[in-house]
Parts: sequence; C-alpha cells; structure tokens
Amino acid sequence: MNRQLTVLFAAFEAILVAAIGIAVPLVPLTLLWGIQYGLVIDWTVFWRAAVDLWLLGHGVDVTMTLDPSTALLLGFPGASAPVTLTIAALGFAMLTLLLGIRAGRRVAETRHRLLGLIVSLSTFALVSFGVTFSALHPLARPSLVQGTLLPTLVFAIGVVIGVRRTRTLRRDPATPVRDWLGDRSITTRTVLTTALRGGAAAAAGVMLLAAIVTAGAIAFSYARIITLYESLHTEVLGGVAVTLGELAFLPNVVVWTASWLVGPGFALGTGSAVSPLATQLGPIPAIPLLGALPQGGLALGFVGLLVPIVVGFLVGAILGPGARRDLERRELVLVALGIAVVGAVILGLLAWASGGAAGPGRLADVGPNPWAVGAWAAVELFISSLIGLFASLRRPAPEARRPQR
Repeated sequence: MNRQLTVLFAAFEAILVAAIGIAVPLVPLTLLWGIQYGLVIDWTVFWRAAVDLWLLGHGVDVTMTLDPSTALLLGFPGASAPVTLTIAALGFAMLTLLLGIRAGRRVAETRHRLLGLIVSLSTFALVSFGVTFSALHPLARPSLVQGTLLPTLVFAIGVVIGVRRTRTLRRDPATPVRDWLGDRSITTRTVLTTALRGGAAAAAGVMLLAAIVTAGAIAFSYARIITLYESLHTEVLGGVAVTLGELAFLPNVVVWTASWLVGPGFALGTGSAVSPLATQLGPIPAIPLLGALPQGGLALGFVGLLVPIVVGFLVGAILGPGARRDLERRELVLVALGIAVVGAVILGLLAWASGGAAGPGRLADVGPNPWAVGAWAAVELFISSLIGLFASLRRPAPEARRPQR
C-alpha cells in the first residue's frame, strides 16, 4: 500500500471511530426528533446533546446552564447557576478504546505504519475539535481543549495497543521496556515482572467479580427496575434512549461495585454512602438502573470484602512457584508489595475515572473516593498476596527411601 492510500486509509479509520461513537446517542435522539417531536424542534439541539454525551463519556467537562423559565419551574435555590458536569459515561470511552485497538491493528498491517499512526491520531484530533466546536452553546458548553485532547488520548491508547499486538504477533524486535528489563539482574527483573503481572491480574480479577455481582444485582432487582421504568412514563423511544444512557454508565456501575467489594463503597450525593456494612441514601434521581442498589444494611455485606482478599491470595499462589525459582523468601515481600501497589493504583484510577459531578446540589459528589479505594486495596492485596506467595513455598515431604534388599 503506497503512501497516499495509507494516509486515506488511516484518516478513514479515525473518522469511522468518532462517527460510530457519536452515532450511538445520535440515532435514537434523531428518531425522537422525527417521531415524537414531529420535526418541530431544531435538529441541532439533538446533535449538540449527542456530542455532549460523547464528550462526557471521555471525561470532558460540560458546563450546563438552565434557561430562566426552566429554572423558575424547578424552584430550588441556585437552579439558574451554571453547573459543570465532570462525571464520565465510561461506556463511550470503552467503545473508542476498543475501536482504536481495531484501527491500530489495521494501520499496523500497512507498509507505512508510522505515517498511518500519525495521520490517524491527527485526523481524530481534528474531528474531536470540530464536533466540540459545533456543540458550543451558552446553555451547554463543553471544554474545547478537553474535547480535543481527551477523546484523542483514549483513541491513541487503543491505537498503540493495537499496533503493539500486531508487532508482537509478527515477532518484531523487543520494546525499550523489555530491553531495559533485560539489562537488570535476575532478581530485579523477576520482582518487577511478577509485581506488574500480579497487580494487573488482581485488579482484573476484582473487576471481573464486580461485573458478575452487578449482573446478579440487576437480575435480582428486576421487578424494582421495571417499576422505575413505568414511573417515568416514557414511550418506547424514550425508554430506548434511557436504556442506552444507562448502558453508557454501566462500566461506571461496575467500578462502583468493585469499590463496594474493596470496602469504601461509593456515594450517590453528598452525605450518602453505599458500602458493604450499610447503605445510607438521600433523594436520588429516578433512574431505573439505580433500582439495583442495596436497600438498608446487609446482614452478610462484609462477605464482599473477601473478594479482593481471595483474589490476592490466588494471584500470589499462582505466581509463587515461578517467582521462587529466582527469589529468596525475603524478596517475596517486595513482590507482594509490588502487587499491592500496582493493583491499588489501577483500582484507584478506575475509581477516579468513574466518579464526578453529575448535577447540581448533592449530585456534585457521585462515585467512590479513589484514595480510599486505593488504600483499602493496597492493604488487602498486600496481606493476601503475601500469604499466597508463602503458601506456594510449601512442598511435600520427600518420601523415605526404601531399604535395599
């Protein structure tokens, strides 16, 4: 593939990723515009709403201001004051990341890989700038700088992962990180690699179990969720739009469940708390998905705390036999500490990305406290992985030799 085709191909891949992400909210909103509102309202209102949702999904701050008549109808103090939404609907970011991985793998298959990488990132940045600029409005104003950089950053991470996967499958030369590790001593290399693998595996294990718990909570609270849907009195298209919005926030809910399993839990408004030991909620929006929240105190809620402990123990027990070939017992403490730090950082960053301000008043504080999640996870993973590492050192006693005849 020559240079011109590479440029066109890479640019098309970047535009396609952005178009798919924006189309997810835009299609149902356009159907609402045509069917429910009879094409009366200006379509650009729905375009700006779709772009704002897409930008929010990538962590872009959007400043909302209610018009005077709506603020007067609401009637609470400060209703007309601007409110900055900072909570990210991580479903959009996940979609961009996955599509970015696909685009990176396709770009890596071209002859001019570096050129394709530069063109795809530049094109995506230009598209992000253009759609953010088109959504600027006095009543809903996204940050132009964040709208250009943050979606591009998520896309860039996906593209780099896709390119690296393709290079690994082709057995391309080692990376600078691998070269750096190769120059270290066996002890240092084993401690670092085991800690990185163990910490990532521990965080992934906690997130996997959090997803299972979330699915179970939704299934168990199905009747309550349906009741909340009925209370909204939305038509079919309105229900579809609400469901798509909930799906966009589903990754956030999984992260909140992981924070619940780790221990600190999360907040759904200032002064509220949802933790394994008790649930204390004030007024919350009538969002059907929130019907899966636990009600009051849970008699066996503390059992959820066993999840990170069991995961950490299993990680230590699985990685222990490989680590002990090159490490002494005292060095396993460093491995356990590394696993705890890596796992805590990952879970803390996910908790930080999943929370933020979701509205005025009490809704300015939604999501888990990342510092608390990281601290709890570090303690739990350190103790449990250390026990798992030392448990793997136990060997069966050698059989006694039979006397020779």
